[in-house]
Amino acid sequence: MGPYRSPLAQRNGSETDKDYGSVPDPVQTLPVSANKAIHPAQIRSGSDLDPFIQWIREDSTSSYHCCVPQCTTSSKFNSFLSFHTFPKDKELAKRWVVNIRRDSFTVTNKTRVCSRHFQSTDLIEPSTPAGRRRLKDGAVPMLFHWNNFTLPTPRAGVWERIERPNTDALHTDDPSMDVEYSDHDYCSTAEPAALDLSLDHSKDLCAEIAMLRKQIEEITLSSKFCLERFAASDDDIRFYTRFATHAHFMAFWRQIEPATGKIVRVSRAQTKAKTDEVPHPGATSLQPIDEFFLFMTYLSLGLMQKDLAHRFRIHQSTVSRIINTWANFLYTVLGAVGIWLDEETVKENMPDVFQYYSDTQVILDCTELRCQTPSSLLLQSEVFSSYKSHCTFKGLIGMAPHGAVTFVSSLYEGAISDREILKQSGIVSLLKPTMAIMVDKGFLVEDCVPCKVHIPTFLSKRAQLSGPEVRKTQSIARLRVHVERLIRRVKEHKIFSTVIPLSLTGSINQMYTVACLLVNYQNGPLVKEWPSI
Repeated sequence: MGPYRSPLAQRNGSETDKDYGSVPDPVQTLPVSANKAIHPAQIRSGSDLDPFIQWIREDSTSSYHCCVPQCTTSSKFNSFLSFHTFPKDKELAKRWVVNIRRDSFTVTNKTRVCSRHFQSTDLIEPSTPAGRRRLKDGAVPMLFHWNNFTLPTPRAGVWERIERPNTDALHTDDPSMDVEYSDHDYCSTAEPAALDLSLDHSKDLCAEIAMLRKQIEEITLSSKFCLERFAASDDDIRFYTRFATHAHFMAFWRQIEPATGKIVRVSRAQTKAKTDEVPHPGATSLQPIDEFFLFMTYLSLGLMQKDLAHRFRIHQSTVSRIINTWANFLYTVLGAVGIWLDEETVKENMPDVFQYYSDTQVILDCTELRCQTPSSLLLQSEVFSSYKSHCTFKGLIGMAPHGAVTFVSSLYEGAISDREILKQSGIVSLLKPTMAIMVDKGFLVEDCVPCKVHIPTFLSKRAQLSGPEVRKTQSIARLRVHVERLIRRVKEHKIFSTVIPLSLTGSINQMYTVACLLVNYQNGPLVKEWPSI
């Protein structure tokens, strides 16, 4: 313990251990009485201090400083204060850093907080003079310069904040006041008129709620692009899917729905030719029937994939995967159905207009789909069609006399001839000598097929055709026009009426085959009774 010094001696700096260039701090140079002990709470409040005191400074072997901003206490000159380390608990230490307002503060083993920043209830005083002051578990510094070393007044509870009427006036000692208490009549009933009004009001509210719910459902449905939105309009179903009615669409869906549980989906690794077999639930945000509706909308309208992504509120890459998935799925499912008919079935359904060509098994014709011009000159020469004067894909399609599609070939390059495509398509192996095919003039295939060929008569350098030849050519043309109508139905899918980009080369064959096979399900009979002439 150092000797007492007077303020004059401290100002003159006569002592050898004086602190140069510093102003005495109220805590570092604390005024105390010679015979009076001071508690840290008194240091903060300044109460019960002897007015006749001297400045005291007590030296210590340690030299810790308080890390709290605006606090200049040091353990070297304030041995009556205790300096506490940060707790080991990370959450509690974080609360200390937040309370002392030190952002991005690094705590070390020598970082201290003095006892003047803790409440008196958080301090445990030593039992002996030689003991050390300790902190209670969970103690947090709360008293600082910026709150004037005081805690805010706790907010009153809800019960205290609620204003209640004064009940003192209700309590009276005047015995002259007689209060009559009437018993409740539990047998009393409400007036019938009041009950009727309440019942009518409840019914009105229920009707209003039902109407609002219906409006919400209609608004939700109208803002959502899906099959359910257009289920009530056959015209819309025809526009978006090419199915004649919603009943036709649902009838076809019920046929393929059992197979959708094992659909093989095109995954993100499509470029690596990998597929993942996953069930429908959870595969995409759309229901399976809405995925099929998306594919039919793409096929029927030829919309851009980004447009479909906005309509169905999914990502553009998801639209691409759905289209490829359903093209492969329908190509497999519909391709597994045998569409080639035997002679007996064809003759049983032969229309009367084919009475002069009753042996006709199939009517054949080729169709071409315009495609994007490739950059390679070799590919350009292979896909360029002299008939269309454009790069095309070419396919062969066959129709039974009663209008059903019975043969669909793969797509070939546009430069291939009709004769060559008939030989490569595989239809020759299905024909028998008792059958006959009906073709256009471009099909010079009499030597390629084992059956009879109904073909219009050629002029062969003659001036004109004979009367029987003209009638034969006209009758064949009248019957062969049905295959042209069939091709028109296929091309009602707008994806084929535009220039097909080369990016669809990998899936255009599946889409074309599916579109041809869907004609058997989408529309009514193609061939009708012709009027007699």
